Amino acid sequence: MPNPTAAMLVIGDEILSGRTRDINMHVLAQALNAHGIDLKEARVVSDDRDAIVSAVTALSDAYDHVFTSGGIGPTHDDITADCVAAAFDTHIDVRDDARDLLLRHYESRGVEVTEGRLRMARIPDGATLIENPVSVAPGFTLGNVHVMAGVPTIFEAMVASVLPAIKGGAPLLSQSLRIDKPEGELADPLRELAADFPDLSIGSYPFQQNGAFGSNIVIRGENGADIDAAMLRLSELFRGAGA
Repeated sequence: MPNPTAAMLVIGDEILSGRTRDINMHVLAQALNAHGIDLKEARVVSDDRDAIVSAVTALSDAYDHVFTSGGIGPTHDDITADCVAAAFDTHIDVRDDARDLLLRHYESRGVEVTEGRLRMARIPDGATLIENPVSVAPGFTLGNVHVMAGVPTIFEAMVASVLPAIKGGAPLLSQSLRIDKPEGELADPLRELAADFPDLSIGSYPFQQNGAFGSNIVIRGENGADIDAAMLRLSELFRGAGA
């Protein structure tokens, strides 16, 4: 049985403007690989209602799971929760369980509970809260869409909170070999190797070091024995060319 599939939707003008570097996709991809969920697509959209609703709808229809990052904070441009509710045609408002989490958190620290902070308790009807052990303000799951914060430490914590509740498949395994030859000399042997191991993904990632060209060959798959066999063949094909 094939692994479940997933997409990631990164939301925020600050990503598209280059002001902020996204690292959450790297975190999510590693976590999903280990859990046996295949990340198939990633998109980045601006803080625009129509763009977010359209992307959520399309990705939710295409994949088993969608993970969003960003836009669930206290400010006026944090519109992800409302957009996800709109994509599912669901009512959204401040919800008691989320509000209680925030009230206890802020009151214990002597922090004023403002209208802006209470925006983070806006949860669509029918959604399940995602725990946030870093700053308490929860994410949520609605249908097959998991809505999480954009702050990397919080995003990573939310991923760890939600994944145990999601059924995964076979973890993605990988091995790599550095070959000190340019890609042009590797193309034909790699094509033959890929044909002999159709269930594996064989990728070539070129580099240049000290004026010389080489490639890191990465073999990925779910069957460790097949990967071992492909790596052995690869080593035999380019014996003496690795470093």
